[in-house]
Amino acid sequence: MKGQAAGTCELCGRSPVATTVHHLVPREKGGAMQPTALLCKACHRQIHALYTNSDLVRMHLTTIQALRQDQQIAAYLKWISKQPPGAEPKVRKSQRVRSKR
Repeated sequence: MKGQAAGTCELCGRSPVATTVHHLVPREKGGAMQPTALLCKACHRQIHALYTNSDLVRMHLTTIQALRQDQQIAAYLKWISKQPPGAEPKVRKSQRVRSKR
């Protein structure tokens, strides 16, 4: 995933932030040619810290709107949206995600 020039995160709305390409349907689950979203590094890492690729598909978290409506991500978004654009908080994978690897 290549970083891009400063832009706006499609999930948290912070700007200007370096963005990465997030496959809304994980590539390993058939999403290589499906829509993507530009997310800041913090949001991208948080999604994958909370959920495995299988979880994202199983829980239908394959759109920006669905991600925003998820309880855990919504709580994170409430917090990260108050952080300065340059903030890159440390992210620790949930125990559930760590145990599935």
